[in-house]
Amino acid sequence: MTTPTVAQQLLVFLLPDLGEGLTEAELVSWLVAEGDAVAVDQPVAEVETAKSVVEVPSPFAGTVAVLHGRPGEVLDVGAPFLTVRPEGMEAPAPAEEQIEDAAAGLREDAGVPTTATRPDDHAPTVSEGSGNVLIGYGTPGGPTGGRTRPRKGAARRSREVGAVPGDGQAPHADIPAPAGEPSDRRAPLCISPLVRKLARDHAIRLADVAGSGDEGLILRRDIDALIEARPGAPVAAEIEGGSGPAGSARDGSPAETAAPAAGRDSRSGLVVLDRAPLRGVRRTIADAMSRSRREIPEATVWVDVDVTALVDLREGLKRRTPDGVPGILAFVARFVVAGLARYPELNSRIATGDDGSQELVRVDGVNLGIAAQTGRGLVVPSVRRADTMTARELDLEIRRLATLAREGKATPSDLSSGTFTLNNYGVFGVDGSAAIINYPESAILGMGRIMDRPWVVDGQLAVRKVTELTLAFDHRVCDGGTAGGFLRFVADAMENPGGMLADL
Repeated sequence: MTTPTVAQQLLVFLLPDLGEGLTEAELVSWLVAEGDAVAVDQPVAEVETAKSVVEVPSPFAGTVAVLHGRPGEVLDVGAPFLTVRPEGMEAPAPAEEQIEDAAAGLREDAGVPTTATRPDDHAPTVSEGSGNVLIGYGTPGGPTGGRTRPRKGAARRSREVGAVPGDGQAPHADIPAPAGEPSDRRAPLCISPLVRKLARDHAIRLADVAGSGDEGLILRRDIDALIEARPGAPVAAEIEGGSGPAGSARDGSPAETAAPAAGRDSRSGLVVLDRAPLRGVRRTIADAMSRSRREIPEATVWVDVDVTALVDLREGLKRRTPDGVPGILAFVARFVVAGLARYPELNSRIATGDDGSQELVRVDGVNLGIAAQTGRGLVVPSVRRADTMTARELDLEIRRLATLAREGKATPSDLSSGTFTLNNYGVFGVDGSAAIINYPESAILGMGRIMDRPWVVDGQLAVRKVTELTLAFDHRVCDGGTAGGFLRFVADAMENPGGMLADL
């Protein structure tokens, strides 16, 4: 039996599923550095998913060998995340510099070094884990990893990049040259999508790049060096495999012969100040809002509400008990869950089965989503079983969830379990809004700012505290009569809070 190589003994931690079926995560920061000692379940990085920012613990104990990725990069679930050298295993000797070269290539290229993966397609050696769970991912509880089958493309990558020493394979298979061309010509060796995209964005042909990695592998540093060597050069429209300048002259005018200016918007011709990838929460918001508009036939009803009595009620409570008085939003939330008990259609949703058939899903209870504006975008943490809470309890839970959301600590479950959403956009100083339903829910109630307005009371004109309520609802789950009945119920409760609270 042959002794396993150093590379085969390295422990490779693949980025786990962070919950809710997410397929990728953005690396925010590393909490360890290469060469640091790590223990099982020690946080090693912060990553931002489409839902929240979470700390990722290490399932292995040992010394950090390779950090797979840089802050700001988006990593796929299942891709190498952290390589650990087990305890008691010596660092690579100078004669084993190929392993170090591969690790360096990984750091530059953000790809997958063959020495850090399993070239024999067997599960890596895994240290004893704790069994603790990170949103659907448990550190191992046994001596072997969870994956025993080779990943798709593993064999292809092995052929392209080369096998590790000792496996008895050739470094790579030569690519046959087309007829009539020199026999030593071959396709550029570049396995990283990130490097390919970087080259395309800067009009660099990979065929012209001399790779500094193993067997001529093109790394990110090779592309960066070419970009730095030509500062201010225009970004041509040439792509990999293309030829010639981006366009040709027709009448000799400078506008037609010159390449597009660097950093200019192709549509408007104006200078581009910044390009930011649509990631994390912002991309989730965009996807959800687009899907809501695309799939939900929504309708909107609204009503102006005299909330003077509600404001007076709260002020009276504050005079008697200054501490712990619920906010206006908590009272409205209490009226909303009472209204949903009378009009449960608005607390349901349309679901599509595996066979494509649609069904109306009704649930027992209300998870009330509260829209909260944060530095990461608009998120909607939900108060679980809000229908069982008093106004005071709702107030405490709303404040707690809002704090977690603003700090980026709300869990994916907190942000995706709502059944109905309440949005207080009045805090932004606006009177009303045609809100978009928080997919896949069926309705959202918005409340505008409370302001002094002239109002007729008992036939006399008076100045009252007035706000606007707007309800957007899915017309598939109910008709206007149901939506109007619910909205009127909430409005009446806000106009006569004393009588309503006595019955709740």
